[in-house]
Amino acid sequence: MEPTITDAGPFEKLVTLVVPDGDLRAAEDRAARKISREVKIKGFRPGHAPRKIVESVVGTKRVRDDAIDELLPGLVGRVLTSSELFPAVNPSVDSMEDVEDGVEVKVRITLWPELDEAPSLDGREVIVAAPDVDDDELQSQIDRMREQFAELETVERPAAEGDYVAVNVSAMNNGELVDDASAEDLLVEVGSDSFIQGLDEYLTGAKAGDILSFDGPLPRGFGDRAGELVTFKVLVKEVREKRLPDFTDEWVSDVTEFETTDEMRDDLRGRLAAVKREGARAQLRTEMLEALVGEMDLEVPERIVNAEMDAILHRFAHDLDRQGISLDDYFRVTGQDQNAFVDDLRSQAEHNVKVDILLNAVAKGNDLEVTDDEMTEVMEAYAEQTGQGTEEVRLSLGERENAVRGDILRRKALETLTAAAVPVDENGSRIELNEPAEETE
Repeated sequence: MEPTITDAGPFEKLVTLVVPDGDLRAAEDRAARKISREVKIKGFRPGHAPRKIVESVVGTKRVRDDAIDELLPGLVGRVLTSSELFPAVNPSVDSMEDVEDGVEVKVRITLWPELDEAPSLDGREVIVAAPDVDDDELQSQIDRMREQFAELETVERPAAEGDYVAVNVSAMNNGELVDDASAEDLLVEVGSDSFIQGLDEYLTGAKAGDILSFDGPLPRGFGDRAGELVTFKVLVKEVREKRLPDFTDEWVSDVTEFETTDEMRDDLRGRLAAVKREGARAQLRTEMLEALVGEMDLEVPERIVNAEMDAILHRFAHDLDRQGISLDDYFRVTGQDQNAFVDDLRSQAEHNVKVDILLNAVAKGNDLEVTDDEMTEVMEAYAEQTGQGTEEVRLSLGERENAVRGDILRRKALETLTAAAVPVDENGSRIELNEPAEETE
């Protein structure tokens, strides 16, 4: 019986083929020998137990299943090659049934989904944040720099938010001093909500010489005693005000490579604008993708979604493992519900798959290709990172080279999407996201 291929759903095929009796019997003999080497059978050396004895120990079904598992990849592979079918995930057996000449097997083939046509891109408007830098943003950056050179000056007034207060702290529990909770000449920033819970409230309005007493929990740094209720006593020794340096040409010249405040302002404004333009470009890419994915009317096969879920979970668990954290520990510490975690995982997987399908369609619709020079550039970059040779990297990739080509192709497709979009602000005015041309004399 010649293999047959029938439709089994969106982007799925069912391959029906017969494993001939002769091939099956030979494969069962090989499977029995293999099992006899792996399973200890009393009275026989490994690999020497007769097939009937092996079947009596593990069952005839185990022997037959192992034999079919050995034969199927080759049989299915030949069908796929002759039919030019390329599975997106590993084929799976739907059913097996004994027939006159052997065993009939139905194998489900899941193909990578494709859009009928690439989406229309040109002229599509996408709202993004304008990369303009206003005076308040510029001044905020300047003030952050001045903060780095701020000095603390003792003042004769009550403490206010932003001041630094020098204090001596002690803690008592049922009349007993908690040694580890005592400190002298501790400098506390009022309003920072650091060290002792509720301390800011008592320091605000306090002045040098004041003695504050209040109940509160021990901070997290106290291990098993963290959260234990104690009585804190705080002596305010000094109030210090943070004084920022004046923003003058002289100060700028002393602490930067610029000579004047105007030069520094112009440079800061340019750098802030560049950062905001890059942020707007990233937003443009994201918004464009989200809009196009949302318009896709496509049913993604469940097996592809499940495979992507497994891949995401594997990467996530690997990242946790590098930090010495297990998945169980993650759920326990974060308190996240496992069902909600799985739902989020599925949603992310479906989105990832749809993005890949979209970008594949864009690449195909725009005749994009990956050149050998682009592959070489990627190989050289990876070789430089790992200290390997370029050819060594290529050999280590093996079959994964096609996956790398696919990633490069989708990246080029995303660049095509971004170039075709029209960035506008919330009022509909077009925004220029390219670097401004440098002025020449």
